[in-house]
Amino acid sequence: MTSTPLHLEHYLCDQWVPSLNRPQESSALLHAVHGHVVAHLNEDVVDVETAMHYARSIGNANLRVLSFQERGRMLKALALHLHKKKEDFYALSWATGATRNDSWIDIEGGIGNLFSYASLRKQFGDTPFALDGTGIPLSKEGSFVGHHILVPKQGVALHINAFNFPVWGMLEKVAVNWLAGVPAIVKPASATSYLTEAVVREIIASKILPPGAIQLICGPARNLLDHVDERDVITFTGSATTGQKLKTHPRVIANSVPFNMEADSLNSAILGPHVEPGDQEFNLFVKEVRKEMTVKCGQKCTAIRRIFVPKHLIDPVQEALISALSKTTLGDPQQEGVRMGALVNHAQKEEVLLRIAELKSEADCVYQNEASPVGASDELGAFLGPTLMRMDNPMKAIQCHEVEAFGPVSTLMPYDQLEDAIQLANMGKGSLCCSFVSHDENDVCKFVLEAAPMHGRILVLDRGCSNESTGHGSPLPLLVHGGPGRAGGGEEMGGMRGVRHYMQRTAIQGSPSMVSAITQSYQPGGHQVEANPHLFQQYFEDLTIGHTVTTAKHTVTEADIVNFANVSGDHFYAHVDETSLDGTIFTGRVAHGYYLLSKAAGLFVDPKKGPVLLNYGVESARFTKPVYPGATVGVRLTVKEKTAQEKRTPEDVAKGIVKFYVEMHDETGESVAIATILTMVKMRNQEN
Repeated sequence: MTSTPLHLEHYLCDQWVPSLNRPQESSALLHAVHGHVVAHLNEDVVDVETAMHYARSIGNANLRVLSFQERGRMLKALALHLHKKKEDFYALSWATGATRNDSWIDIEGGIGNLFSYASLRKQFGDTPFALDGTGIPLSKEGSFVGHHILVPKQGVALHINAFNFPVWGMLEKVAVNWLAGVPAIVKPASATSYLTEAVVREIIASKILPPGAIQLICGPARNLLDHVDERDVITFTGSATTGQKLKTHPRVIANSVPFNMEADSLNSAILGPHVEPGDQEFNLFVKEVRKEMTVKCGQKCTAIRRIFVPKHLIDPVQEALISALSKTTLGDPQQEGVRMGALVNHAQKEEVLLRIAELKSEADCVYQNEASPVGASDELGAFLGPTLMRMDNPMKAIQCHEVEAFGPVSTLMPYDQLEDAIQLANMGKGSLCCSFVSHDENDVCKFVLEAAPMHGRILVLDRGCSNESTGHGSPLPLLVHGGPGRAGGGEEMGGMRGVRHYMQRTAIQGSPSMVSAITQSYQPGGHQVEANPHLFQQYFEDLTIGHTVTTAKHTVTEADIVNFANVSGDHFYAHVDETSLDGTIFTGRVAHGYYLLSKAAGLFVDPKKGPVLLNYGVESARFTKPVYPGATVGVRLTVKEKTAQEKRTPEDVAKGIVKFYVEMHDETGESVAIATILTMVKMRNQEN
């Protein structure tokens, strides 16, 4: 990393905006390890109104017209680009006080979110909007139906991020809003904004995103919420006090702007009552607590702040933790053997020391690593060693359940019964996460069900998952990240759940044909057009939603049922033993449901070679009416949905996924079986 200070710039309306003023001392951002100036903030007043108008009119318009598949491929391309540049980010991350492992969580964890949400596109259709659930009949004759659709909001996602994860904090949010079709304005915390700016520069240099998809504000922006309206979404990560203040901004309230808040919380780790020293779970517990106290110097919103153990184990746990923490080498992360770096700056160190003083009003400090940092100095660097507090009467504690020292600080406390552990964990008044370490299923089940209302995530750690568990402090892209109460009441990521946060859910009502046209998904009862040629002889591009093949009919015989029972091995009494039907809903030997699906395929498949490459799945199969020997069945096969796929290699076959709606009916016209089958269909144009 260059020793010349960076001069940070805003990125607004697709232009880098340099500072108009000479850097002042107040704008200097110092190296967390060695104290020299790393960068100067751009402290000029930002024209937020123009930036938001640009995001809505240009960025939103460019993103919302893209399909989910196109947006997902865009995320994948961007993730690949940033991954190639990761070493540049690692070099700069050193200035934040982070070790290589700390930076891995931030940098490659953030890029991993892009990859995860790129893959999530496969759960959506090939449209700019998404379907929420399935069609809903609203009338007796079936001529009036409903459906829910999700469309991208027409505003901007405004992200206000914390200092501790300058890369992950941004990418875990923008991955979601971009997949949803919404642009972003990112406001990173000033202390580490130089790393966020470096990543945004690479995003812009890649030229992968359309104009207006991202803007960046590096510096103060006190007018940030003055121009939000009903089209926008706000996400905030930081202190509960700041978040609550922003959440009550007049514009936010007046326009009912969605405000997703992730606040720092008093997360906990609980050792189960049936764990003893020497058990694998005992060692896992100590290892997990030590890791959460030292990784990122404890500067994580998910870090363990409260440690609850059975009363008779508090001394053994304390001894084991002190032994583990004493092996942590503090210093310059670039020095050999250093495993823990510095806090982000001296201001943060002073803040943590103040919080430790508050905790000491009711807890004792039983360990603090006061060794001199390796390859650095206490005077220039913001170093603070792991600090373990102990409080022996947690039910009467106040500060231990309210004060968070946002650094390498945790408080060890005992409990008597499992019910007490649950109560103590919940005394955090809402937490992002907690960990329960036990191999006892009864204890685990009781704890989870009683603690879940006050926690956004619960890790159950035992010998069964320890080799692959991502750990207490690792939110995952496909699971929600957030928590109730003090934790902010919000939810981030969460796979498809997170995407929906940036979309408007709207109920659509109308005829099946009209709802089919709107949703681009065939709705039962909608208009059907007989296909010519057969659907299995049509290329992907030619298949049209609502086009149908009506098959020949087949009369089911007892021989069909007997033969299928012998071939399948399914000799369930209702299919083979008429003497056992008394007291059942059946009036005679009944055909297997899977026979009906198999016969349906025999009726609707065109056996000649054609564009259909393979059938690879069945969704939502239902058997709606018993079929007895003598019934005559036929099938209607209808194109339901289409999703184009990209070629994995130049030699790959250009193809798409087609969902066909299968409805088998009897001689009365009633449905006896329905299903959706998934097929892979070749494209005519092999250049795609």
